[in-house]
Amino acid sequence: MKREYVNVFKALSDPNRIRIVKMLSERELCMCEIREMLNLSNSTVSKHLTILRDANLLLDSKDGKWVNFQLNDKSDQKFVRSVITLIKNSFEDDEAVQADMKKIHRVNRSKICKI
Repeated sequence: MKREYVNVFKALSDPNRIRIVKMLSERELCMCEIREMLNLSNSTVSKHLTILRDANLLLDSKDGKWVNFQLNDKSDQKFVRSVITLIKNSFEDDEAVQADMKKIHRVNRSKICKI
């Protein structure tokens, strides 16, 4: 089995990482916005983001003082694109995901980020 497949499945083996992918299907977010959404420490969120990025599921880009994260839904790997599409179209009945979707448009980096 291809190592890339295993890395993607390992990356998605944590519910918080699935929630991150689902959040990023709504909009680009910085780490402090994700931290606020998940109510986790910076180091924990950073670890989750690194795992997702290393699995080729996320891209990051610097924007002034922020690093923005977005889904890699234009990946050159068809498998990655397929998994991202699957997650985008799933988990609507999950209570945590429902709460995230209600909260995501209210989280504001200008008010919560301390850089």
